Amino acid sequence: MSRIVLKVGSAILSENMQISDTMIKSIVSLVVDLKQKYEVVLVSSGAVLAGYSQLKLDKNVLENKQALAAIGQPLLMNKFRLEFAKYDQVPAQILLTASNLNTSAQNQKIKNTLNVLLQQDIIPIINENDATAVEELVVGDNDQLSAYLACSIEADMLVILSDIDAYYDSDPHKNSNAKAYKKVENISKQELVQLKSPNHNFATGGIVTKLKAASYMLACKRQMFLASGLDLDSVRSFLLDNQQTNGTLFAKG
Repeated sequence: MSRIVLKVGSAILSENMQISDTMIKSIVSLVVDLKQKYEVVLVSSGAVLAGYSQLKLDKNVLENKQALAAIGQPLLMNKFRLEFAKYDQVPAQILLTASNLNTSAQNQKIKNTLNVLLQQDIIPIINENDATAVEELVVGDNDQLSAYLACSIEADMLVILSDIDAYYDSDPHKNSNAKAYKKVENISKQELVQLKSPNHNFATGGIVTKLKAASYMLACKRQMFLASGLDLDSVRSFLLDNQQTNGTLFAKG
């Protein structure tokens, strides 16, 4: 059975500055359906957003952001837990920092843990440990965290669900004639140094972090698929029906 890492961003989970129950339901339904065909590891942002719904602190102050993450992580996990329970599915939480991914010994420990969970039909839910990570141990965003994780656990594909529904030849917000790339085999250095342009207050990346994740996946000879998380039809078609109706596939050959 193929293994995929599915990453969901804060912009997808957000509604009126709090976690959207509707999107949690949609993501859980997608994961349950994908499990019929794949081993699925879910990387979910949203802890800081969930914390902010309870306590209005300025997230641009590091200690405030860490406090919000500490408040929000159990709230986010509880929403997933309750929704997965409707399908008799059990999730597990794993919080990582960069130190967990930078040595072969640490990588193997993560892989071993995830293998046990997947073998027992448990759904691993991964997030960066924002509440305690110090600056030098921060991955920075869950796009790149998901890529590092996907390569570390030998996943066949990383799937990023975002408010960015594909990679375009120009900014579609500024150019109505922008065209989406269906497949990308190489990413230039110039593309990787674009300014971050998150479209949501609680997002940390934008297209450049997706490109960095894709570049990392290509370097370790694996694939990445970027698609809309607001309309899950395209990712369902791609992963369940082998039909690419939208989105961008990053893959060699």
